[in-house]
Amino acid sequence: MSNMLKNNLPALSRRKFLTTAMGTGGAMLLGPAWLRATAAGLDPRVAQVMAGTIGIDMHNHVYPAGTEPHPHGQPPRPDEQQQSPDLSIAEELQQSGLTAVCASYVLDFAQNDKPGDARTNFLRWLTAIDAQLKKGHLHRALNLKDLEDAHEHHQPTIVQTVEGAMFIEGHLDRVEEVYKRGLRHLQLLHEHDDMVSALGDTNTAPAHLGGLTAFGAEVVKECNRLGILVDMAHASHETVLGALKVSTQPLIISHTSLDSRTGGNPRMVEMMKPRLISREHAKVVADAGGVVGVWTHLADSLKDFVESIKAMVDAIGIDHVGMGTDTDLLSSRVGQGTNKAYANLTGGFFPAVVGEMLSQGFAPDDIRKVGGGNYCRVFGKVTAGHA
Repeated sequence: MSNMLKNNLPALSRRKFLTTAMGTGGAMLLGPAWLRATAAGLDPRVAQVMAGTIGIDMHNHVYPAGTEPHPHGQPPRPDEQQQSPDLSIAEELQQSGLTAVCASYVLDFAQNDKPGDARTNFLRWLTAIDAQLKKGHLHRALNLKDLEDAHEHHQPTIVQTVEGAMFIEGHLDRVEEVYKRGLRHLQLLHEHDDMVSALGDTNTAPAHLGGLTAFGAEVVKECNRLGILVDMAHASHETVLGALKVSTQPLIISHTSLDSRTGGNPRMVEMMKPRLISREHAKVVADAGGVVGVWTHLADSLKDFVESIKAMVDAIGIDHVGMGTDTDLLSSRVGQGTNKAYANLTGGFFPAVVGEMLSQGFAPDDIRKVGGGNYCRVFGKVTAGHA
């Protein structure tokens, strides 16, 4: 455990602090960053970095209890867990120390038996997120100013996304439909094809589409038109190259790691290795102005996670790396929950990462870039001029 975190308040005291710090309208307005950091017992160096950082997790699963995307009537997969009903988006975000998470739903893990089901499942989940945001007096971030305001006022937010765009089903107008529901970040692919009109080859199945399909290209162009950030996580190298050819905006890969970072768990290595990317794959995204988010998978400790970040920085440069944990904000399971990403975390996720990055020699300005500044740059460019 980092020495910077040893003085964190116990969970019960922290929850009491969060409760008593609620504003009269119920919104989490906790005062200056230094005051909040002092209340949490953080090292002043960590607090100083966080005070100047819009902390972003580029890929996070946010499942209000009862919305977990495994088929109805079937038990969760071994790596899943029912979400904790006593956890709220507002409180978990506040504890995490992040300004925002990119809140995603793994759409192709839901029960999509026939055309129309994916759209129905996605809209149902968006409605559940609406309720959680209303409960916590939170709002979705629609542009860079919203993220800046969230950081300035110490009121966390989410960037709405989805993992796999199979809800589109050949209907391009559905992109605008979810845009109007607050979506500003679209991950084109996950593991399974859209059952009506496939969008492109993934990195976990044999290539059979020739990379990005013609309809996939139309979806990328529509996202450019509306001001939606396109996320090419889980896409094959050929699909990424196809998207770069047609996109007028930078692209991101929200969650992955270099294929040299395999960790020490043979079962996880076998499952995750197809999802890792080469230096060349990462570099084409960076060279086009994009960002690659590093996940917590295959990193057996916080130290290993930061080393994975450093490896990506060495490969593509400090201006093109972010954090995309692939954790679950509302899970209490160690190794899966954002604030439970590692067994020895006693405080929020982001303060722990900042402390470890400082320990490993990252400069404060570089931590601010990786911690969220790089994502904000691209998000701001893509959403500029849109409502």
